[in-house]
Amino acid sequence: MRAIGVGLVFAAAAFAGPKKECEKDVKAGVKEIKEQCKVLLRSKKIKWDKVARDAKKQAKTVKTTQDHYAVLVRMIARLRDGHAYVSLTKGVRVKRPGPDLKAGPGLYLCRSGETILIKTAWGPAASKGAKPGDEVIKIDGKKAVVWLDARIAALSDTNSYSTDQHALYSALHAGVRGPAGSDLTLALKAPGKQPRKVKIPRGNVPYMTHGVAFPPGDLKPAGRQAYGKTSAGYGYIHLRGMKGTVVAEMDTMLAALGNVPGLILDFRGNSGGGFDHDGFLGRFIMPGKSIRFGKKGYGSAGETPYGGPIVVIVDAGTVSAGETGSGMFKEDGRAYMIGETATAGMSSSKVTIPLPSGKFSLYVSVYSNKSRFQGGRGIEGIGIQPHETLPYTAEDLANGEDTLIKRAEAILADWPKSKVPYRPKQAGWKPPKN
Repeated sequence: MRAIGVGLVFAAAAFAGPKKECEKDVKAGVKEIKEQCKVLLRSKKIKWDKVARDAKKQAKTVKTTQDHYAVLVRMIARLRDGHAYVSLTKGVRVKRPGPDLKAGPGLYLCRSGETILIKTAWGPAASKGAKPGDEVIKIDGKKAVVWLDARIAALSDTNSYSTDQHALYSALHAGVRGPAGSDLTLALKAPGKQPRKVKIPRGNVPYMTHGVAFPPGDLKPAGRQAYGKTSAGYGYIHLRGMKGTVVAEMDTMLAALGNVPGLILDFRGNSGGGFDHDGFLGRFIMPGKSIRFGKKGYGSAGETPYGGPIVVIVDAGTVSAGETGSGMFKEDGRAYMIGETATAGMSSSKVTIPLPSGKFSLYVSVYSNKSRFQGGRGIEGIGIQPHETLPYTAEDLANGEDTLIKRAEAILADWPKSKVPYRPKQAGWKPPKN
């Protein structure tokens, strides 16, 4: 009898067709999100009833499973939740809606005030003469800022971004991608020179780590991370991810760097993960010591912890566990934080919502992580706001210099005691002898 019942259910679902399935999935999804995500819907000021009406209206036009999927994707995008997505049941074959981003031109952009600049260029872009520091006047015939606004809107239609800076970051990096074989046409102006036009073919270009424009030279790898020293002799660690191995990787890097006069922890482009928060921060507390500058205290951990001054660098590519990892240093008083912008603001507790069709489920955020951060506002939908924000400059990029690393070195040379409660020497740290 049970097998017959299951067969009847599948038969009924098949008979119902994509339109009825979609209507039931939207109705169920809307209801569950309204209940389970109510805290974030309220804090993000999302008019969920309007989103629900639009999704229900779209569901009535569905003719295929692909249409069904597209309705759900667009509904989830309105949650403004960087972790949210529509999960497919095994065997369901659909194409993700939205702009085709399969091929790249070999460049990333950045915004400095209202000016759009080339941040990095390689492969096709470099071969066509596009250079870091070039001002981008037009993109595909449109004023750069107009193109950027339109690109953000197009990407946001099918991608869920937790904050405006998160959406902007995506447009400046992934947004330049497009269909294989297409061209990206730019009107560029180098500092002190006449404007020029370049046409860059998109193709299968090698991936370049985003976030850092120009890292210090001769960095060594430690798992996903990289470390070395700046030209001024400060320690430098680029943390690209925060998976469980990051604590062991940190031990390796700190042991190799030794007692440097200051340390830069660069979280730009950090893709997150999951890690031991207390153990991680404990690597930056002197042996036998502990710190507490707020609600949370930490003890020393690891064989070679570093107790000197630290500058943390972030951007809107710092996501999820990258935000909790970098945020601890600022919120718990251990370091000074700078950034091109606030972090992405996508750090949360998540749930999976199964849908009646059995073809799809919804993965969504329900609460912000680290609710004690930022005066009780948490991270989700906000991001970690640095002590100091500053954009890249065209001059630095043209000279092959990273504006934020330069600033971090200047801060380490003239430490802002009024902004960071941690006192290295009082905590038992001794600067290296010259």
